[in-house]
Amino acid sequence: MNRVTKEIEIEDLVKQIPESVTYLMDNGIRCLRCGEPIWGTLESAAKEKGFDELQIEKFVVDLNKLAESDSK
Repeated sequence: MNRVTKEIEIEDLVKQIPESVTYLMDNGIRCLRCGEPIWGTLESAAKEKGFDELQIEKFVVDLNKLAESDSK
């Protein structure tokens, strides 16, 4: 599996790590609309909600950890 970056498309993120939906929603980032992933990147979705670069990097780290725990 590819590592998560801030440039990952939300659609790809949801396909690769289904648990990312819960993680993002718990952090205030809506990533689904009517059951379909929203358009855009993780970075654009986070910035839309007012998150800064440091917070976005934390999301990337956390999502990569989530992906690693899923692959075990």
